[in-house]
Amino acid sequence: MKNFQGQIVLITGGSSGIGRATARLLAKEGAAVWLMARRKETLEETLAELRPLCASQKCGILPADVSDPLQVAEAVEKLTALAGCPDMVINSAGITRPGYSYEHSLDVYRRIMEVNYFGTLHVIQAVLPCMLERGSGQIVNISSLAGIIGVFGYAAYGASKYAVMGLSEVLRAELKPKGIRVSVVLPPDTETPQLEWETPLKPPETKAISGNAKVLSPEQVGRDILRGVRRGRFLILPGFDSKAVYWLSRLLGPAQYPLLDFLARSR
Repeated sequence: MKNFQGQIVLITGGSSGIGRATARLLAKEGAAVWLMARRKETLEETLAELRPLCASQKCGILPADVSDPLQVAEAVEKLTALAGCPDMVINSAGITRPGYSYEHSLDVYRRIMEVNYFGTLHVIQAVLPCMLERGSGQIVNISSLAGIIGVFGYAAYGASKYAVMGLSEVLRAELKPKGIRVSVVLPPDTETPQLEWETPLKPPETKAISGNAKVLSPEQVGRDILRGVRRGRFLILPGFDSKAVYWLSRLLGPAQYPLLDFLARSR
């Protein structure tokens, strides 16, 4: 997918953060952007921001909770009726709650898994039939560096993002022969409303591990996502820090655990 002009793109979590920034970039390139999120008010605010960029293409909103498969199926059915089968889906909807694993209730684990993993899966299952019938499509899943490294304080979030990573790897292999590309994004900390909300909840050990790592803007993450899609990459690593952490974890293997322990102790 080299050119997004005229492409129909569905973005979950499109009313804020990485999803919203990526929507702006795609609208500027002439894509027909459709946003899915729970809150209709914030979706309408984002759509109003996109309208000047969507002069020649149709953009729209699809209020739905990705953790509810029926809501997702109805929203995707509406999209295909109004605009057609999406050419690309970006699964950016996600939530988190840092904290000590033994202090989380089971409800916290379940809710984060329902949104981050099953929310991603619900959308994929809803769009796959028309993509398979057409024989083409692009699926972009947002995981996290916490989806490849067990980060202190992210038991619930990390497990959900590991699940997204595993799902993406399997889908990459299964869907490539069908003409459908899959990418997975591992962003580091990004300047979003979610990061602002979660920072005070981070245990001191979690803050020590992140240290002085650079926080990316959602616009930079969005640009790196589109660059990776253009280049046909499965693994998209926005910014220098995510690349360094990914390759260092692969190089160190099990030796990374003493390093993470040392960083946590340095709080």
